[in-house]
Amino acid sequence: MSTSVHETERKYEAAGGTALPDLADLPGVAAVAGPEEQRLEAVYYDTADLRLARAGLTLRRRTGGDDAGWHLKLPAGVDTREEVRLPPGRAAKHPPKQLGSLVQVHARGNELAPVARIQTTRQRWQLVDDKGRLLTEVVEDLVSGQALADDSPVDSWREIEVELGERGDVALLDRVEARLADAGISRSTSSAKLTRLLADRMATTTPPKPKAPAKSAGDVVLAYLREQADALKHQDPRVRRGEDDAVHQMRVATRRMRSALQAFGTIVERDDTRQLTEELKWLAGVLGEARDLEVLRTRFEGAVGALDRELVLGPVRAQLTRHFGPLEAAAHESAVAALDSDRYFALLDAVDALIADPPFTAVAGQKATKALPALVDRTYRRLAKRAEGAHDDFELHEARKAAKRLRYAVEVSEPRFGERAKKYRKKVKAVQELLGEHQDGVVARPVLRELGAKAQLDNENGFTFGLLHGLETAAAQRVEDRFPAVWRALGKPKLR
Repeated sequence: MSTSVHETERKYEAAGGTALPDLADLPGVAAVAGPEEQRLEAVYYDTADLRLARAGLTLRRRTGGDDAGWHLKLPAGVDTREEVRLPPGRAAKHPPKQLGSLVQVHARGNELAPVARIQTTRQRWQLVDDKGRLLTEVVEDLVSGQALADDSPVDSWREIEVELGERGDVALLDRVEARLADAGISRSTSSAKLTRLLADRMATTTPPKPKAPAKSAGDVVLAYLREQADALKHQDPRVRRGEDDAVHQMRVATRRMRSALQAFGTIVERDDTRQLTEELKWLAGVLGEARDLEVLRTRFEGAVGALDRELVLGPVRAQLTRHFGPLEAAAHESAVAALDSDRYFALLDAVDALIADPPFTAVAGQKATKALPALVDRTYRRLAKRAEGAHDDFELHEARKAAKRLRYAVEVSEPRFGERAKKYRKKVKAVQELLGEHQDGVVARPVLRELGAKAQLDNENGFTFGLLHGLETAAAQRVEDRFPAVWRALGKPKLR
């Protein structure tokens, strides 16, 4: 079984002969323990074209030290990575399937094989507070590495790592960094030993300079699409691990991307993205099964919890668990199978191609402040056509989908229109959520009927499920009564 830890660390480069400064007098540091010597060896795994390393991931099998085993490091924020660990087991040509699955959003079915071997002689110091609790760990590594390719030379270097302890804070890391800088030790340009070792095989890019807000319509839309693509890839391993809210967040990123491509089809050529939007719809549907079950279960559990005790007749919570448990497990298994499919990998390839070389139209070169408002207005008119006179379940559901598209279109425009767009997006979101509450009730009622009937067949009491069905019906009617006024209050977008 895997374990997971978050580590916040910074890497530094030091020329030969540069000594580490004294850190014992830093504020909050009561003592410095060490040095302790460790000898470590790690074999790194990646695809032949180093897809993991290019994405900022490392997968290795380490021997030596107090954390020997398989380590997968995933980006998790500034200077922070999540490390997923498994016991070392036997040396193997391929990494464990459990870790291999978590990198498929990048590997996409390509073989994961050894690409490098790195040996490290480490001196470790621990900075502790007056109760002996770890504030930060400082290590000096003498590194020797070799790419596992024909006639690859051995490379050697020295580096310093500073990792935040459980009782430390970022302010202490900053103070340590300032002390190191005074000693001539600077931040490393490589985020990991592997990327330094294989730098000649990695695409050489310089960090982008801070950029002014995008001014063209194409730049604004592309920035949004890139943000959603990054979110989709970030959520992939979280979905595979069954983490809270991961399915929802991945589905939202998928829907946002699809909605942007549809709403701004005169900026990103619609005919060129039609197949991609269909595939995004497929992926959202695959994720939707698991998400819808989660929403229903949570909704029913909350509704039961809000009832007076005398109205909860029979083992209602146990009935919910028996009903939803197997369905949610099957839906998760189905979602993961889809994420391991060639169809999903082809979708990811298409997303990468779109971001790398978007099929812009002539409109993309126009100023965002000129081109975007007209497209947002068109999306509003689409909503108005569905919302005006919507009464039945189908019509209200179509209005909800149109409201969601308008909300995302305004969201795309927000970087250029600021507070005006933000306020309007929140108003659209309120309309969407009201209609979403109605749709949740539409979906919930037949399930409650099924649960009530099943309770009767199992010689249990179905009263509570019937009561919940009635409450859902009444709630849906209240939404239908409120919606016309809420719709009239929305008004047209005023981004021009």
